[in-house]
Amino acid sequence: MKNLLNIESKVKQKIQDKKLNIFPKIIAVSKTFKLNNIIPLIEHGHIHFGENKVQEALEKWTDIKLKNNKIKLHLIGKLQTNKAKFAVKLFDYIHSLDNEKLAKKISSLQQDQNRDLGLFIQVNIGNEDQKSGVNEVNLLDFYNYCLDLKLNIVGLMCIPPVNEDANISFKKMKNLKNKLNLKELSMGMSSDYLDALVHDASYIRVGSSIFGERS
Repeated sequence: MKNLLNIESKVKQKIQDKKLNIFPKIIAVSKTFKLNNIIPLIEHGHIHFGENKVQEALEKWTDIKLKNNKIKLHLIGKLQTNKAKFAVKLFDYIHSLDNEKLAKKISSLQQDQNRDLGLFIQVNIGNEDQKSGVNEVNLLDFYNYCLDLKLNIVGLMCIPPVNEDANISFKKMKNLKNKLNLKELSMGMSSDYLDALVHDASYIRVGSSIFGERS
């Protein structure tokens, strides 16, 4: 709990120092952590939580979300189409929309389940072969494809290359968001969330700085 309060305080300080006009949401990335680590945050009133895997999220969050409808659950890991049915039912936001097949599947499932999730297009901002995401050159076409499917695209998400200054990626992402006239940016993790704020990050995904190192 103390860690979360500390992060909230650093975020407020950064916004003040840089005179930023944003109110970012902190996604507490609870992947691999047990409920006894998570419950104190819920009791404190924290509502945004992130998970990487659909199966783990189903086991952990199904009951909690029935009891507490304020909680917003974010899928921040890669989503396989065969798990999409469960993801659309449980999650409120998906941060990893990155291909047409998945977009089409989510569109169809949302109609079946009468759901309307907030979706982030994951951008492969460093153009890295090993990473998921839509390449910058294909982003506009993919965004328009999603709009044709009536998907609720709220913003863009990225994971910067580890071997370069994250600010380079964050700056590019801010420009892309503005070009598409989108509202949200999901970027910044435990190591670089304060830098991300300067570039308009509206959702920051913080795990180890809140819960401690994963075993």
